[in-house]
Amino acid sequence: MPGSKRKHLSALALLGALAIQPLWAADLKIALSADVSSLDPHYLNIAPNVAFSSHIFDALVNVDANGKLVPGLATSWRAVDATTWEFKLRHDVKFHDGSKFTAEDVVFSLDRPAKLTNSPGPYTAYTKQIVAKKIVDPYTVRLSTATPYGPLALDVSAIFIVSKKAAEKASTEDFNSGKALIGTGPYKFVSFKRGDRIEVARNDSYWGGKSDWDKVSFRIITNSAPRLAALLSGDVDAIEGVPTADLSKLKGNAKFKLEQKISWRTIFWEIDQSERSSPFVTDKAGKPLPSNPLRDVRVRQAISKSINRKALVDRTMEGLAVPASNIVAPGLLGYNDALKVETYDPEGAKKLLAEAGYPNGFALTLHGPNDRYINDAQVVQTVAQFLNRIGIQTKVVTLPLSVYFSKARAGEFSVALLGWGTLAGDFGLRTLVGASNPDTGWGTWNWGKYSNPALDKLIASSLGSVDQAKRASYAQEAAAVAMKDYAVVPLHHQYATWAMRKGLKYTARTDEFTFAHQFHPE
Repeated sequence: MPGSKRKHLSALALLGALAIQPLWAADLKIALSADVSSLDPHYLNIAPNVAFSSHIFDALVNVDANGKLVPGLATSWRAVDATTWEFKLRHDVKFHDGSKFTAEDVVFSLDRPAKLTNSPGPYTAYTKQIVAKKIVDPYTVRLSTATPYGPLALDVSAIFIVSKKAAEKASTEDFNSGKALIGTGPYKFVSFKRGDRIEVARNDSYWGGKSDWDKVSFRIITNSAPRLAALLSGDVDAIEGVPTADLSKLKGNAKFKLEQKISWRTIFWEIDQSERSSPFVTDKAGKPLPSNPLRDVRVRQAISKSINRKALVDRTMEGLAVPASNIVAPGLLGYNDALKVETYDPEGAKKLLAEAGYPNGFALTLHGPNDRYINDAQVVQTVAQFLNRIGIQTKVVTLPLSVYFSKARAGEFSVALLGWGTLAGDFGLRTLVGASNPDTGWGTWNWGKYSNPALDKLIASSLGSVDQAKRASYAQEAAAVAMKDYAVVPLHHQYATWAMRKGLKYTARTDEFTFAHQFHPE
């Protein structure tokens, strides 16, 4: 065969091969469903902030898509004794500025959350149990607890490791500006326009291997319709928090694909149980009540019985949830199978209200976010309708997350919608209904001021069990006590859904986090 013809056919073959291979841009554009309010990885412990921080920083221990612990900056960990854990660190890991990662950065990072005294959602629940830190050598750290403590590895998976050199004198604003945003993670910070977008660039020296993407742009689009429109128009490559009403449309469109998984997140009502006159509970004429009816377990039970969870899941959530009986999602440590979903019983709810001294009910305002959880504003409206049917005259106020959380944490609401994801039931109980104690870090999200010493004792027994079977048993017992007392009123466990253009793949995560470095071309 003449050389020119051979070359021509070879060129055609090459073009043919290229034609069947997708041509990938080096950039990835993702639309997020919730705002990232701070880039300081130790300032506000809410999921959107945690998810973004995972791109810039690493923790000692990471969590895989199924909620299992895997090595992060620590290659291994072990209990030296009942109160001492040893972590072996990776060698030759560098921060984005080229400085070496060592045990000093670990100790500094574990100390830092307690120093952020103005944090609206502190990480101290994960660090308070550590009473001593010892640097054995530059790549070995030992952490001591005052009493036996089994889940320390899970605790430290929530603490991102920052550069001591970059952060020692840095404020939260220094992180938000990017000045102190120096991590060991798969991406380096480029820019942050609050409420609009965050841009990062690939860290070519990442210890975990290079990302497929040179640059990632996170678009913050909290409204569902514009977020979906951005995907359909090609403005973004993938979105989280897919609108429930549009799932069937996307499933039938060959240009896109969906990934779904039941998440760790339980949606529930946080109920004010303080001794004050609750701010949004009145008589039906609008006058304050002399005492707080929400302190009565019969009233809390009546609220729970008034809610038709199956209807809520089928209609309001459009099937993207399962009714909840626990504060932790099914399959996770501490989930109690013996706890059944509350039976819908409006007549029984009315009887409970009468027994509690409110035969004609009272007036109540429900508060919730309108841009954080799946169909959150609609969930609040739906539950208000259920409460009205049992004689609780109910109004609804929903707010953007940026306003809502600070008000809820300050105790400004009577009944507030909250979602919480955790990989262990005793963790969730400790944080959400454990007696508030700044010395231990318990109750940091116990906005309802619930308190039960017997429950606290069970939670402590669970957390103090190195034996995982005993720990799970204590956690399940604690869950039963909390739910019998209606410490909170669980609604549902929501599904996490991602939509992306064809040719991308993503492993759905139980923690709902969207990680750019886990998107890959097919």
